[in-house]
Amino acid sequence: MDFLPSDPAIMVSSINMLLRDDEFDNLEQLCFYFNREPQEVISTLNKYGYVYSVEQKQFRPQGFDD
Repeated sequence: MDFLPSDPAIMVSSINMLLRDDEFDNLEQLCFYFNREPQEVISTLNKYGYVYSVEQKQFRPQGFDD
């Protein structure tokens, strides 16, 4: 993958896959590899109903852990 997709659902899926498959140790490392700021990615995906779980190393739908 050469870039993070712009579609939010595909971006979440891609990020979660890359973190799950241990391509990257954390979100910050992944973002810097793709020349993106972690807070920008988090903010963008928050707008579409996703929150980042540091413990799980993945984005989840808002309310998933409630």
